[in-house]
Amino acid sequence: MKKYTMIYSLLAMATLGASSCGKDYLTEKPYSNYDANTVDPTTVENRLLGLHYNFGQLWGMSSRQGFLSCWQIGTDITNAGSTEGVENPFYQYADLNSENGGVNYLWERCYAFINNANLIIDGVGDSNPQASAEARFFRAYAYNILVTLWGDVPLLTSSIKVPTFNYTRTAVAEVDKLIAADLAYAVKELPDQGKAAAPSRINKDMARQLAAEAYLRMGMRDAEYLTQAEAMATAIIDGSNYKLVDTRYGKYLAEGGDYYRDMFRQGNMRRNQGNTEAIWIFEVEFNRSINGGTIDNPQHRRVWQPAYHKWDGMVNADSLGGRGNGRLRLSNFMKYTVWKGLNGDIRNSNFNIRRTTNYNRPGFSKTIGVDADGYRVAEGAGVKNITIKTGDKVIPFRNDSLEVWYPFPTKWGGYDPIDDFGYALVKDWPVMRLGETYLLRAEARLRKGNVAAAADDINKLRDRSFKSARAESGNSTLGRVSTSDLSIDFILDERARELLSEENRRMTLVRMNKLKERISLNGDAGPANKIITGFQDHNVLLPIPLTEIQLNNKEGEPLKQNPGYK
Repeated sequence: MKKYTMIYSLLAMATLGASSCGKDYLTEKPYSNYDANTVDPTTVENRLLGLHYNFGQLWGMSSRQGFLSCWQIGTDITNAGSTEGVENPFYQYADLNSENGGVNYLWERCYAFINNANLIIDGVGDSNPQASAEARFFRAYAYNILVTLWGDVPLLTSSIKVPTFNYTRTAVAEVDKLIAADLAYAVKELPDQGKAAAPSRINKDMARQLAAEAYLRMGMRDAEYLTQAEAMATAIIDGSNYKLVDTRYGKYLAEGGDYYRDMFRQGNMRRNQGNTEAIWIFEVEFNRSINGGTIDNPQHRRVWQPAYHKWDGMVNADSLGGRGNGRLRLSNFMKYTVWKGLNGDIRNSNFNIRRTTNYNRPGFSKTIGVDADGYRVAEGAGVKNITIKTGDKVIPFRNDSLEVWYPFPTKWGGYDPIDDFGYALVKDWPVMRLGETYLLRAEARLRKGNVAAAADDINKLRDRSFKSARAESGNSTLGRVSTSDLSIDFILDERARELLSEENRRMTLVRMNKLKERISLNGDAGPANKIITGFQDHNVLLPIPLTEIQLNNKEGEPLKQNPGYK
């Protein structure tokens, strides 16, 4: 049984049970002057840090290693690898139901944000606008996830003070009013970039980036929000605090690499380390208080990187990003189709999407068989026998592409020689950066009909991505787009190229009403237990967790399930 639900239904039941023991049983008898509702600066600060801890808990969970896969798998860009289980119903859609662990955990964590933010907002009132603004950012962040993935959801604008069993769902448009109000307040009251209490504490530009995304979703219903989305993105772009990275920098200059890869290597990711694109980097380190610490054992690397350690000629290495588990594989669309005609795009270099490797175990040598198609088989079982050794290009087994080796994004690579197994990825998280800001503004401009301006924004990314290739080829327009290229699907393709393994792809596709359509682009045809099956229209939205349905039907109108789910 879960310890609590984030609408606090189980907590409410426990409180009711205790209240039967006597009128004064729960009367507090404080032995100090501490007051849970105080506006004492230390208390408020600790609660704000707690919201950042909630963020780390959400995306750093390890008890279900496949949780991160839920938000990528079953879309246009990825397929199943060595799945852990919780993510399976997100591509085998017939099994997606209200008891799924990924559905439940995201719902719970979102309401943890909301209730903890409400505690701060209720407590400080008008006395501390900056604290209220940071709390409102996280409340808006959580509600934006909820309405995107679930639709109508319970709306809580104050912290929970009494046991409650009659939560009902509020229309998306009403929840959006709170999101818009919270983000407007946050943009007004939060500190400027570089002025917050710590680099990864929330500032105006983080609120603007979230607002641009939320307003684009709202703009599908009300076009006026598109103007606001464009304005929020423009304020970031024109603010002179950021610049697209187009030159190598940082601590890895002596190694092979490129400027795009430099942004995603630990020690290079923060603004004070040279990353001029960084808007929000969630800082993660050993033995450091929030913002920081590992916060459970983040699984990003194990999800995105293949399990090459299973080859007998390989050892875990920093150049390969450390030890992966192969939870996800890039789809055929992502491996091949999306890059057609884009030779020279640095985002598809072998430093950024790793496609080939060599045996790296010192002193390795072995005789193997090779079949007629060039795949590895047991010695004597193939067309010919050869000897492989350290430094040779890897010859894979036929089924290795399901788990052990396939093209993979390197953004989540990280290796610590004192932790070769690498259960946790102790590495900063890229949450918001300028590359996405241009894509958000391009989408807003395109939806408003300003196609030329949208193409200009895309070309800002292309100028960066093809800078090296243009210098080598002498073609100064290589990779540039024209207005005839632009469409919403083109924007989604470009997001896949720019934000692979950074964005929540499921949220993006649902926000843009493109999930069903884009699944058909995936391109994988087998094996049967690894491809997308069973999708129905109602799967665009997730089921309300069964525990919430059961625990919120005591009074008034029951909490209704989304259509198509039991």
